[in-house]
Amino acid sequence: MVEKQLKKFLKSDPRLKGALVGVSIRSAKTGEKLFAHMGDIRFRPASNLKLLTSAAALTVLGAGYTFSTDLGTDGRVEGKTLTGNLFLRGKGDPTLMPADLRRFAEKLRENGVERIEGDVIGDDTWHDDVRLSPDLNWSDEQYYYGAQVSALTVAPDEDYDAGSLIVEVEPGMAVGDRPEIRIFPETDYVRVINEARTVSGEEESEVIVERKHAENTIVVQGTISLGGEKEKEWMSVWDPTRYAVHLFSQALKEQGISWHGDLNIGKAPEDMTVLYTDRSIPLAELLVPFMKFSNNGHGEIMVKEMGKIAYGEGSWERGLEVLKSELPKLGVKQSTISIRDGSGLSHFNLIPANEITQLLYEVQKEEWFPAFFHSLPIAGHEERRIGGTLRDRMKGLSVQAKTGTIHGVSTLSGYMDDPAGERVIFSIMINNLLDEEEGKSIEDDLLDIMTKSRWDQQADSTSLNILD
Repeated sequence: MVEKQLKKFLKSDPRLKGALVGVSIRSAKTGEKLFAHMGDIRFRPASNLKLLTSAAALTVLGAGYTFSTDLGTDGRVEGKTLTGNLFLRGKGDPTLMPADLRRFAEKLRENGVERIEGDVIGDDTWHDDVRLSPDLNWSDEQYYYGAQVSALTVAPDEDYDAGSLIVEVEPGMAVGDRPEIRIFPETDYVRVINEARTVSGEEESEVIVERKHAENTIVVQGTISLGGEKEKEWMSVWDPTRYAVHLFSQALKEQGISWHGDLNIGKAPEDMTVLYTDRSIPLAELLVPFMKFSNNGHGEIMVKEMGKIAYGEGSWERGLEVLKSELPKLGVKQSTISIRDGSGLSHFNLIPANEITQLLYEVQKEEWFPAFFHSLPIAGHEERRIGGTLRDRMKGLSVQAKTGTIHGVSTLSGYMDDPAGERVIFSIMINNLLDEEEGKSIEDDLLDIMTKSRWDQQADSTSLNILD
């Protein structure tokens, strides 16, 4: 019996000694529970919380929702001169890239503007100015996955890790040389201190990249092997709004546009003249990097945007109110969960495995479900934008699911097809691990047990059994 095999594994596997495991398995066809182990006990979900954030965002904002960024002025264009201030107003777009800023500058130049008699001002007031979620680990804020959240922010590439940049470290020409360091996008917004050295090809690389707290000073230490591969790190910037304005000022200079004022942060007037508007990809497409790459910043921006649309306030407090009010409509009991952010980084997020599988059952009825399902990583698929965080796992199994990892926690929830083609919904939540990475192999083993047998799912029966 599959039930006995699962119970035996959960009871006797030495990797689970001292840990807690919540497991819930349902029929995708009927929603009936096929198996549960501590299914009603609250666990830290890590990035499995993104399942809830995505479902609520699709409900509140819609699959076709886009974020916008405006270029505008409180003055007027006369000949080659813009008399007045130039505003770059962000409205939460996490996909804004340096190329988009260059396009803003090009549009201005196409309108004949060569000189601005005023300030260049970044406006991030669409959302509030609280930059970090309440429970973010202080040591994580220097890295891309803990980047500050702003309504005006820039991503370095199409993973859309907003508020970050890429540090590339390449070996020097000889042993003992300092390595070559490049920043993408190229900018002097950050200062780099190079304390690393090149070592012989027989030695392993151990490059350490850190950013000083509350500064834009990046320190590169450690060693990199001569003739070895380049090392890359994605690092967050301090004050993403000013970073965006700084990159925009570089784009203006590249177009030969000068200004006779300052670079500032402020609020654009309500009646400003909009010169150009850029729109993001729709939410349905944004869910792909959000879920497949587990992009934390997207989750926090979605929460704030839900608050902005529903209550006119782009804050975590108001956004989480919206999230919690929407979840009961999708089968989740609000009375038994705790939600502190949109990404799952908080250790104070708590949800039972049975509630996650109930959500995954209910969302199948929604018109936006194809976009939701498409965003989930596909096990064993080597293409990164398809396999995502599951591309190196469970090859040969028909699994499409969301991963989750924070210190001491590993989770996996989603959909699985058995050998007969019947689909089941599952949630595996492992907490209190000494090594959270070990949780991945435990999850894989549990799914392997599940897929080796058929789940009897009779459409006309409310009594579902687990068979050999």
